[in-house]
Amino acid sequence: MRQIWITRAGPPEVLQLREAPDPAPGPGQVRVRVAAAGVNFADVMMRLGIYPDAPPLPAVPGYEVAGVIDAVGEGVPAGRVGERVAAFCRFGGYADRLCVADEAAFPVPEGVSLATAAALPVNYLTAWQMLVVMAGVKAGDTVLVHGAAGGVGLAAVDLCRRAGARVFGSASPAKHAALAERGVEFCCDSRRRDFAAAVRAAAGGRGVDLVLEPRHGAWIRESYAALAPTGRLVLFGFSSAAPGKSRSRLAVLRTLAGVPWLALNPIRLMNDNRGVMGVNLGRLWDERERVRGWMTELVRLLAAGEVSPRVDRIYPFAEAAAAHHRLQDRLNVGKVLLAPAGAPEGVS
Repeated sequence: MRQIWITRAGPPEVLQLREAPDPAPGPGQVRVRVAAAGVNFADVMMRLGIYPDAPPLPAVPGYEVAGVIDAVGEGVPAGRVGERVAAFCRFGGYADRLCVADEAAFPVPEGVSLATAAALPVNYLTAWQMLVVMAGVKAGDTVLVHGAAGGVGLAAVDLCRRAGARVFGSASPAKHAALAERGVEFCCDSRRRDFAAAVRAAAGGRGVDLVLEPRHGAWIRESYAALAPTGRLVLFGFSSAAPGKSRSRLAVLRTLAGVPWLALNPIRLMNDNRGVMGVNLGRLWDERERVRGWMTELVRLLAAGEVSPRVDRIYPFAEAAAAHHRLQDRLNVGKVLLAPAGAPEGVS
């Protein structure tokens, strides 16, 4: 098989394509012939050497794939061979063969491409956890989604619209038209640091019910200021700690220094009638049954056409560095994928 390795911390060019023996599925596992692997910002953080949950480098990144089961281990029905699946994994997804637990491989609905299926697990599970499980989005809510044109952002837009919520977003101006087509009614420039007043004005002066914030640092304070009474701020990333293509400890320290550790204290939250919560899907690995339930519901919504992952661009394995450049340069609208040569049908 072929795998994409992060050989050392550094720019996208440290990604290297290597050959390895095909893995054999163990008891309770299936082997997936990968059609497409998702590229996530966690992979970028891992490449930079600033992702605390990552294995020591060199290592193979990747949390999600879609493809066809071509072998099963002991205890798994032989009838699963040939099944089109989307699967999540704990690293190792940048490979053209991958063994995962049987229960982590979900049948892809008829008529859904494997590329679309590969764009579902991480982005939509993260958005589902934030909006449905933790923040309780409902009809009539107004939600501000930062990074709305990214994979998680568009997943959040889908789920907000399904719930009957109004959606505001932030993104670079070149992406505003695409977001308007997805139902985002108000957009601001994601580089703007004083957006709270404009967001509150767009919400009729009251503020918004939910803010999804992936940047941390000083951005937290402004997002908090955009909230209405009883509003909730959901933090789900640390992207402002990775402003460049190589690791910068200074950028990490600046981001940490900008977090309003003291300003958002319990007394302040009580007096403001607001809440702050955090999401890190990668830390729920021991809650697999619960996450499996979320994924089962998302696959049902995908089959029903109630969610529609958008694929931005698909890169061959040999161009993994270009995929990371695109994601880190914030050029994507939707999901960036990697696909091995000779992949199964549906990668388009």
